[in-house]
Amino acid sequence: MKVALTTWNERISPVFDAARQVLVLDVQNNQVVARHEETLPGTEPQAQAERLAAIAPHTLICGAISQPMADLLAAKNIRIIAFTAGSVAEVVSAWLAGALPNPALAMPGCYGRRGRFRGQGCGRGMGACFGGRRTM
Repeated sequence: MKVALTTWNERISPVFDAARQVLVLDVQNNQVVARHEETLPGTEPQAQAERLAAIAPHTLICGAISQPMADLLAAKNIRIIAFTAGSVAEVVSAWLAGALPNPALAMPGCYGRRGRFRGQGCGRGMGACFGGRRTM
């Protein structure tokens, strides 16, 4: 399975729509067996979505993402775990452990006092994003 993480300075990049770099992990039996970097155009939404689709990840882990971009990627059958923040190492470890989304790795403002993700796009509780579509 391929997993893509948008990165910037060894951290998850804050906004997918303008991201220029993605780390692609090949995962087998819950182990990373290969990893490489790919470049994204970071410009027009359709070009961004097409480039990511050409990489063909099963899952995208990213920071903030606009609803139109999320819709473009969903139409290309790419699962999204959005509003994630933190170091690439922390996020990869959490994903391999099945612990994403995770309040400790949520972007500021996406985890409320009652233990649920909140804010536009953060949706309806842990594991939901963009109008309730499951991300995990």
